[in-house]
Amino acid sequence: MKPIFVQLQCTPGKTYEVADAIYKTELVSELYSTSGEYDLLLKIYLSPEQDTGKFINENIISIPGIVRSLTTLTFTAF
Repeated sequence: MKPIFVQLQCTPGKTYEVADAIYKTELVSELYSTSGEYDLLLKIYLSPEQDTGKFINENIISIPGIVRSLTTLTFTAF
């Protein structure tokens, strides 16, 4: 499994609704509220054969109330 991190910027006043909708999908390993430019931070584990962009577009970005996203891929360093 490969971990990816997704930061989400939400429509003002919709962060809790977005977080609830993401939580209900049961696709996210960890979900955090954050300060700064983005409102939520997600940690998701995908199998190596899964297409990251397709997964995020179909399962996360399609949730109403999301304005912008930033996806960070991880690599084995050691």
